[in-house]
Amino acid sequence: MPTNKKEGIIFTTLMCFLMVFGMSFYNLMLHDALSINKLLFGLVPGFIVAFILDVFIVGIVAKKIAFNLSFINKNSKLQLILTISCLMVIGMVTFMSIFGLVFENGFGSISVVSYSHTWIMNFIIALPYQLIIVGPISRAILKKIQ
Repeated sequence: MPTNKKEGIIFTTLMCFLMVFGMSFYNLMLHDALSINKLLFGLVPGFIVAFILDVFIVGIVAKKIAFNLSFINKNSKLQLILTISCLMVIGMVTFMSIFGLVFENGFGSISVVSYSHTWIMNFIIALPYQLIIVGPISRAILKKIQ
């Protein structure tokens, strides 16, 4: 876990970039639209939106909730990491699914059905991707920097 602002920015940047890259890749593959151009075209705005959401909304709320859950052992680093990661995925999938629908198809593309389908399809990949790949890689890189 980051111990100062500089490490926090590095960690957040790594997490956001890897998640946006992986989820963009997944969504383009899911819709048979994978190309380098489309991946790069969506990566920059997706990263910017995800970074802002992470730093100013989702990250703050996820940490507040995690530290207020009575059944979480605050002395267990693993429990805190898993709880915060799961809450972050829920929050980011919630917002980034809207972003993806609007970015690809405009505001007219959002309906309860399209959003629900998009949210579920993103969540089932984002959670294991975060817990198994992105989180451990980001923490390993941060550990080397520390």
